Amino acid sequence: MSINAKEIIKNKFWIVETKGEKFGTISLNDDQYILSTPKGTKFYNNEKQLSNALNSSISWSSLEIKETHEKEVHGYPTSTTPYNPIYDVKQKLALFTKSKKSKSLYAAGYFIIRFEKGWVKSFCPKMITLDRYDSKGPFKTDIIMRTELSRANAK
Repeated sequence: MSINAKEIIKNKFWIVETKGEKFGTISLNDDQYILSTPKGTKFYNNEKQLSNALNSSISWSSLEIKETHEKEVHGYPTSTTPYNPIYDVKQKLALFTKSKKSKSLYAAGYFIIRFEKGWVKSFCPKMITLDRYDSKGPFKTDIIMRTELSRANAK
């Protein structure tokens, strides 16, 4: 019988499975292993005692911590992980750079921008583009931006 202990809390708590079915938990407290199953709770002084009690070797899988980066600046979505977030109070824009050392500012959110050929949708445009052309935004969702784009093109 093969037993798998999936780590839930690093070096403290595991869910114990056999053949993909959960049958208990193991916790480590004051250098003592505590096995809890529907049949009850038992204490073991070391991993070897625990393995012997289960009549099997235990495959310990470690906790995988995945780093998550918010792709948002001041409530507005961004196209990448934002760095150096700032809020331009005058223009009411959430701004960011795409790397720590970058000097190019991007505006978070959805926009519509009027170029020579008409209104175009844009997600996280460069600040310099917003300075050069008429624009509306920022919008928090694609749907709101598309509605505004339809209104602008109807005029």
